[in-house]
Amino acid sequence: MSATAHAQPAATDAATDPAWQADAEHWNPAEAQRWRALLVRETDGAWLLLADHGVDDLLLQLVESRVRAAVRWQTVAATELDRWLDSGDGPESRFRALDLVRDTASVEAGPALAPELSAANVAQAGSPLVRLLDATLFDALQAGASDIHIECRPAGAEIRYRIDGVLQPVHTLDGPRQAEQLVSRLKVMSELDIGERRLPQDGRFKLRVQGREVDFRLSVIPSVFGEDAVVRVLDRAQLERLHGTLTLQALGFTPAMRLAVLNLARAPHGMLLVAGPTGSGKTTTLYAALTETQRPGDKTVSIEDPVEYLLPGAMQIPVNERKGLGFARGLRALLRHDPDRIMVGEIRDAETAEIALQAALTGHVVYSTVHANSAFDVIGRLTHMALDPYTVVSALNGVLAQRLLRVICSTCAMPDEWTPGLRSALGSRSDVHLRRGMGCPDCRGSGFRGRRAVAELMLLDDGLRGLIVARAAPAELKEAARRQGMRALREVALDLVAQGLTTLEEADRVTLDA
Repeated sequence: MSATAHAQPAATDAATDPAWQADAEHWNPAEAQRWRALLVRETDGAWLLLADHGVDDLLLQLVESRVRAAVRWQTVAATELDRWLDSGDGPESRFRALDLVRDTASVEAGPALAPELSAANVAQAGSPLVRLLDATLFDALQAGASDIHIECRPAGAEIRYRIDGVLQPVHTLDGPRQAEQLVSRLKVMSELDIGERRLPQDGRFKLRVQGREVDFRLSVIPSVFGEDAVVRVLDRAQLERLHGTLTLQALGFTPAMRLAVLNLARAPHGMLLVAGPTGSGKTTTLYAALTETQRPGDKTVSIEDPVEYLLPGAMQIPVNERKGLGFARGLRALLRHDPDRIMVGEIRDAETAEIALQAALTGHVVYSTVHANSAFDVIGRLTHMALDPYTVVSALNGVLAQRLLRVICSTCAMPDEWTPGLRSALGSRSDVHLRRGMGCPDCRGSGFRGRRAVAELMLLDDGLRGLIVARAAPAELKEAARRQGMRALREVALDLVAQGLTTLEEADRVTLDA
């Protein structure tokens, strides 16, 4: 976008000067009302967008995509704009009464850089709606939120952030109109159809924050009281900002677990799977393992949806389902590039799983994730995909199942007292240091600040492989793994409770079903 140029054009008497004509073919009256912007066309063919607020680059991009030409922005008095919008004139009416023009801005057509999001720009935004949305996005980034939820209610809407895996309310919108406009603006930013309110829509947009680009993914779905929206924040720099160098130790893995995972990651061939529910840090763990085991002589390739972190020295390919590039097709193509190490963002179907297993059996090291509650559930998940159990155990070196536990805020942590629940859970453990966060500005009143990984690791030896091929009961598999030295997720989480790093309630929330 070009820089904004300001001028003071003379007032016009539209009744005698038919130079401007409202256009409803590309910008209907409902859109004019919603965005408080009137699209007109001059007799020389030039397009002009009239509004009672400052230049909105995203709105200009939307209009320019409609008319396929450059559009100039011109600011008018709110009272005069209201007079035209309320007049009910048809699309053929001449431009009239909008003669109190304050300033003008020319914007060239063509691709633009992602808009800059900063505290200064938020304060300078012309429209209250724009200021609200920009402030929400900026605040969510500063708070380290992974998602922004806009949920419609009978009297308006509620905005909540997902911080450290838990939703926290931050703002309430009064009235359904404001909520509707906020979701519509998100649709414009994501180049979605603002007129479609009956079907779900998915899109994405980018903003520049402190010199880097941040990706946002938008999902909109109709609900009883309007449209609910979820914005997922994909800040690739956040990992580096939080942890410096991305390592398993920085993610919270114990020294023994870190060494075991790195040994699997360094294997000459075979597959390492990381399991867990959505948002449990599976992909981040794989990134850390790949970063720590990267060798100059290896060729590392990945296919991901999306690419969340840039791996130095690796070729990374984003999935594009709309263009026909899924995990299975991309994995087949990657195998023709003679890779040493392959990362598959997620195993979602039998076809992807089959190709990944075959790659692991033919001399490649394959890393991937799968949605499963425990390491043992992964075996059932793969065999239920109609995969041969012998092929599965031959290719699989190990399964890491993990969760993310919130850590007590160090600023407001206070000693905690024993309760019957704690005594029952911790049993006869010695050297217990119980703590609890009281809530402070640093943790936004939650008592927790940050998260760390807890994990269980199942290494496949000959004994376990034989039991899996024989389709042994889960209880037999668990007993064999325990004899091997495997510790369950629940046990590891209770260790953190005893060390005063988290609470029993948090351990129950995350690992009670593991």
